[in-house]
Amino acid sequence: MASDASSMLEAALEQMDDIIAGSKAVVPVGVASHALVPLPSEDCCPSARVLQLAEELKGALDGQEDKDSLRRQVPSTTAHTLLLWLDKSLVNLRALGNNESYQERLSRLEGDKESLVLQVSVLTDQVEAQGEKIRDLESSLEELQHKLNSTEEMLQQELLSRTSLESQKLDLMDEVSYLKLKLVGMEERQNHNVERQHKAEGLLQELRLLKNKVDELEDEKSQYERKLKATKAEISSLQQLLQCKNAEIENLQAQLLSKAPVSVDSAERECMPVYVHVYLCHCVLLKAVLAHAKVSMFRIRRTQSGGLQGDDLEPTEFRRGGFRATAGPRLARTPDSGRSVRDMSMPFSKWTTEQVCGWLEDYGLGQYVNLARQWVVSGQTLLSATPQEFEKEMGIKHPLHRKKLQLALRSFSNKAMEKSSELDHIWVTRWLDDIGLPQYKDQFHESRVDGRMLQYLTVNDLLFLKVTSQLHHLSIKCAIHVLHANKFNPHCLRRRPGDENKTSPSEVVQWSNHRVMEWLRSVDLAEYAPNLRGSGVHGGLIILEPRFNSETLAMLLNIPPQKTLLRRHLATNFNALVGPQAQQEKREYANASGHTPLTTTAKVRPKKLGFTNFSHLRKRRPDDSADYICPVDVAISPVLNGNPHRPQGSFRGLSPIVDRDTDRLDQIGPKS
Repeated sequence: MASDASSMLEAALEQMDDIIAGSKAVVPVGVASHALVPLPSEDCCPSARVLQLAEELKGALDGQEDKDSLRRQVPSTTAHTLLLWLDKSLVNLRALGNNESYQERLSRLEGDKESLVLQVSVLTDQVEAQGEKIRDLESSLEELQHKLNSTEEMLQQELLSRTSLESQKLDLMDEVSYLKLKLVGMEERQNHNVERQHKAEGLLQELRLLKNKVDELEDEKSQYERKLKATKAEISSLQQLLQCKNAEIENLQAQLLSKAPVSVDSAERECMPVYVHVYLCHCVLLKAVLAHAKVSMFRIRRTQSGGLQGDDLEPTEFRRGGFRATAGPRLARTPDSGRSVRDMSMPFSKWTTEQVCGWLEDYGLGQYVNLARQWVVSGQTLLSATPQEFEKEMGIKHPLHRKKLQLALRSFSNKAMEKSSELDHIWVTRWLDDIGLPQYKDQFHESRVDGRMLQYLTVNDLLFLKVTSQLHHLSIKCAIHVLHANKFNPHCLRRRPGDENKTSPSEVVQWSNHRVMEWLRSVDLAEYAPNLRGSGVHGGLIILEPRFNSETLAMLLNIPPQKTLLRRHLATNFNALVGPQAQQEKREYANASGHTPLTTTAKVRPKKLGFTNFSHLRKRRPDDSADYICPVDVAISPVLNGNPHRPQGSFRGLSPIVDRDTDRLDQIGPKS
């Protein structure tokens, strides 16, 4: 390939030599382009050929990679010729540049000017085009900027609207929560109203029944009064007849005495049978009439709707609180009830069988009257009887019925009237409602638990009554303690709300379960108040039990532990309710060693006794106070007497846990 290029170069050089000899000089055309243009010549074809060859040489050289080796292969003569030719061409160009005419230079400059004008026009068009593009871009930029500004404004408006919507959402959520609380309150109020309506309907129905019964009793009373009047008239006529007969007898006796003494004996022998017969007949008839009159009067008094007093026989009087035979053991006994039938001044041991049976029926043990009528001779029969004889002769298999009878007989033996004996078993069922334990009403009613039995109630009795919760044991214990402190006043518990800002421990200790729920509503905890139904929480438990604190109350109210603010609110109001001294007492007991918190799941289980303890059980007296839920001789706290300032530890003397050993709660079941 190098040889071909060399041969081509030599041929081109030879042709160029021939052309140079007859060609004219070339002049530069255009300063801006710097291109060499051949001058017009007659023989232009060889010049074109030389130029073509030069271009081909240039192209061949540009395509060569090893130019140095190629240059070394060029013959020296050829290279010298080319150099001379090129130098000569440059000399001719310089000469031509120096010797050109003004006309040629002017034409050249005009050509340059035209080319420059053309370039300026082209550049001007380009500048205008670029300016239009710039203006278009600026207008589009302005549009985009306007769109950006409008978008930012819309974004700000959206942010503002979103903020307002969020605030409205929060307001709506608050309103919804308020409405929910209000709805709960309305539902509770509605339920309360429904309950009150049901109670009112029941009371109205019972009132109608009582009115009907009163009308019937009034009719019976009027009938018995008519019979009584007829009987009294008959008695008066018989008495007059008896007086007449007595007068006749006296006349006969006077006539007999006025006769001769000889005939006295024979006359007496003749008249004596007649006299004796007439006298005996009249006596028997008079006794029968008097007995019938007594029975009629007894029935009239028993059917009266008032008490059993002998002087209370007005037909239109209806006294509240009295005893009615048709009600049986359902109504409370009054202190004077039964005196017209049973003389209370008479010792119980001298009571007749009918009096004892009537007393059993009034006392709520009417189911044992039939067997008692067959076994009891007088009141002394019951006083000297043993529990085994009660079970065998009267069929009293219920242990609490035997205890009820034994306590009543013991009061007759001691001749001491206790205030607790005035509270019957119906009052005890209402009392269970007041202390928040209505679930045990059936067991207490079936066992005929009255006020005296509450006073002598034991742990065994509560276990027999199916009260196994430790919290419920403590609730009953504190409630009995409040009864002791108020001398078994049936109206000592406070059920209606008062001034919440002026409460003292002496008032709180008498609060019922419903009153505690009202207090929860007053401290903005109305939605949790229904959880206290059936919990046994009352004022006595809150004040007297040192283990009962705000945490125990929160647990009974089912307030979740994560609601710390709500529990703190409850604790603040609880501490303000019980007072600083009771709060200090509860805190000290909670910080004491061996303290176990009060829970709702703790149970009182019977303690398993060994064989060595049975002899102790046999020797234990029935009235041993160590077995009682609340001893009779328990000390009365100053707080129950209305003294808000009490010494440190005064609650401990009242505490159902501290005053006596807690292990005594784990006893055997009820005694048989």
